[in-house]
Amino acid sequence: MLYFSRWKTFSIWAVVLLGVLLSLPNIYPQSLISSLPSWFPTKQMTLGLDLQGGSHILLKIDTNDLIKAQLESARDEIRTQLRDARIGYTGLSGTGKVVQVRIRDAGQVAAAKAALTSLTTPVSSGLFGSGSVTEMSMDEPEPGVLRFTMTDAGIQYRTATALNQSIEVVGRRVNELGTTEPIVQRQGDDRILVQVPGLQDPQRLKDILGQTAKLTFQMVDQTVPVQEAMEGRPPAGSTVMFSRDDPPIPYLIENRVIVSGENLVDAQATFDQRTNEPVVSFRFDSKGASRFGQATQQNTGKLFAIILDNQVISAPRINEPILGGSGQISGSFTPQSANDLAVLLRAGALPATLTIVEERTVGPSLGADSISAGKFASAVGAILVIVCMLLVYGRLGLIANLALAANVAMMIAILTALGSTLTLPGIAGIVLTMGMAVDSNIIIFERVREERSYGKSIVQSFDQGFKQALATVVDANLTTFIVAVILFYIGTGPVRGFAVTLGIGIVTTVFTAFTLTRWMVAFWIKRARPTEFPKGLVHYLPLEPSLPFMRFRNWAFALSGAVSVAIVAMMFVTDFNYGVDFKGGSMIEIQAKSQQADAADVRSRLEELNLGDVQVQEFGNEGELMVRVAAQDAGDNAEQSAVEKIKSEFAEDYDFRRVETVGPTVSSELAKTGTIGILVSMLALLIYIWFRFEWQFGVGAVVSTAHDVIVIVGIYVFFGLEFNLSSVAAILTVVGYSINDTVVIYDRIREMLRKYKKMPIEEVINLALNHTLSRTILTGLTVLLALLSLYLYGGEVISSFVFAIIVGVFVGTYSSVFIAGPMLILFKLRPGLFEKEDTSKKGPSSTIAPASGG
Repeated sequence: MLYFSRWKTFSIWAVVLLGVLLSLPNIYPQSLISSLPSWFPTKQMTLGLDLQGGSHILLKIDTNDLIKAQLESARDEIRTQLRDARIGYTGLSGTGKVVQVRIRDAGQVAAAKAALTSLTTPVSSGLFGSGSVTEMSMDEPEPGVLRFTMTDAGIQYRTATALNQSIEVVGRRVNELGTTEPIVQRQGDDRILVQVPGLQDPQRLKDILGQTAKLTFQMVDQTVPVQEAMEGRPPAGSTVMFSRDDPPIPYLIENRVIVSGENLVDAQATFDQRTNEPVVSFRFDSKGASRFGQATQQNTGKLFAIILDNQVISAPRINEPILGGSGQISGSFTPQSANDLAVLLRAGALPATLTIVEERTVGPSLGADSISAGKFASAVGAILVIVCMLLVYGRLGLIANLALAANVAMMIAILTALGSTLTLPGIAGIVLTMGMAVDSNIIIFERVREERSYGKSIVQSFDQGFKQALATVVDANLTTFIVAVILFYIGTGPVRGFAVTLGIGIVTTVFTAFTLTRWMVAFWIKRARPTEFPKGLVHYLPLEPSLPFMRFRNWAFALSGAVSVAIVAMMFVTDFNYGVDFKGGSMIEIQAKSQQADAADVRSRLEELNLGDVQVQEFGNEGELMVRVAAQDAGDNAEQSAVEKIKSEFAEDYDFRRVETVGPTVSSELAKTGTIGILVSMLALLIYIWFRFEWQFGVGAVVSTAHDVIVIVGIYVFFGLEFNLSSVAAILTVVGYSINDTVVIYDRIREMLRKYKKMPIEEVINLALNHTLSRTILTGLTVLLALLSLYLYGGEVISSFVFAIIVGVFVGTYSSVFIAGPMLILFKLRPGLFEKEDTSKKGPSSTIAPASGG
């Protein structure tokens, strides 16, 4: 285990040095990066929205819009086809997903069916294996009545097509804003995720994304005064529309479209040379220019309307034919609104309305504060862990710290190479990994101490220590990795960033523990030729204490059972403090411009807005307030309206540092996925531990972990902490840590069962717990040191997240000792379970050594 060939030594250090090189650009200032040689790595990690500010918006396509448009199109086609075929009809109507028409002459029903076959003709589609989709089905519920019904496959096809088109349009609109590295991607079957980092004006983004931008040029109907049409009934073929002025001006508009926005090839914000007012200049393609020129020739002296999303932008008079295929749109524009309209027109119209169902916006000032807090917390955590390892293990602590530095560098290098986004919880993942990374070294060093205590030489002790610790380290870290994978799949945004960081940290930890650490230990032994295990504070910890843990197991069971029952009962009588993730609504962090915030004044002003349940509390530093607004009853759009009311009310007195809005659609889905994530993680861990050990171990681990979950949930309920998606991440992190601790103990119990086959199970478990006690204490200490730095200096945003994990470390350690172990006694576990493994023990052990570098 301690021999390394030259190529292995070269490979190990090449990987480490590559990691260091790739991670270095993340600590360089931008000015220095530009002056580096061309061959030197310059790629940096992308900062998440919570670190550099920006907007995360989830848009949902309105399927009802698509169905309505399809029904209107079907009605128009039925009307046109039957008229062209000279077939009399009546009762043409459409409701829901159905359009029907009655044919007057029974003898023409067959001809009508033939004329309307285009409605039921399959359309080509790459979405289905058949390559085609029938959008509408036709039946005859009674003689002479033809009914056309939209099929589910047709609606799915329309939605998928509209979604792809919407992604293209949204992408063009966002790119026109000039932002750096925006993300526009499909999410699910009917949603679009838009992330724009560094955006200074999120409201402008929402305004641009929220407009369908369907542009049409139509004639103004001047045959009847508009007031008369409003009081009576508009003439056939005309509709009353209103302008965007305040107050709005009514116009009577002909339904016939002269030219639509589809014929535009360019639109630019310019200034009118006569009035110097902002206008939008446009240019048609050849088809649009021909139709527009013909219409203006035939209607000189009349009014025509420029209409955007059923609102009249302007209605100028045609003084002379416009034959050049270009023109101007004038109105009450500002330079920015003119530019935004030009952006919308160039990007094209959306096929359906997009509703904002989730929004998370962070101001740049809060992002800068988060970066500063994250850096300081990381530095403090690193120093505490480094000092702890030096004090505990002396020279070996120095080796562990060098491996830890390489571990962090490799983790950052992988995150950089993958293009991962670093979030504030991601920084928390790095700090937590620092605490957990030394656990692998602690397990190894403690096994070396044991081997040395058996009288083996120092070289033999290290060789056997690495061998004995291999399976334990792999099992312990793999269980945490399983939790990280599940957390990645159920999480979104920052939570997913935490999962990625944690998962990568686990991989690099196992690599450094069994390559770099082992190489440095071998190098140290070869050069220093030590005769004893290096002394540190650990020298004063007994290797085999004789604490009677199992004597207190019944008391522990009773205590845990009583606490669990009390928490479950409390959950029935005490409401959770659900965050906006799970109950919908808005959470807004504001900062007083005068640095003096008046919570009572803010609360009273909010009550006048009639937004339902509103909470205002002091948050973070002086002058900062957190405003929580309950979910609005009118659906997803109402959440956005509530936020706009609040912004207009407080914009003069407060800066908006962070806005999170979750509609009822998304909140119910997040609650469901969070619950499923916890249950799936428990099942996955049960299966893995069952596979690696025996079913008794799997059940025992799940029971002890379920106890931890209940206690953590109880902490949230008892202290009234906000329970959101980050809380689920905290629970799963505790699950990972607790299982990690349990697996280490179980591995030693299994070893003891093989060694002491006639010893009572209670004594075996007690012996195993005592043998792993020093590792349990030291690992818990390093993890807690890292977490305390995050809690104290990481900022208010993640304080409750970290607090839950800190409590979980204590609870997880307790349950691993007093629940997971004693559970095996209840199952009457016997050493005979491992007799078959004992017969093949030499085989596996002989294959491990060469694979590990021997």
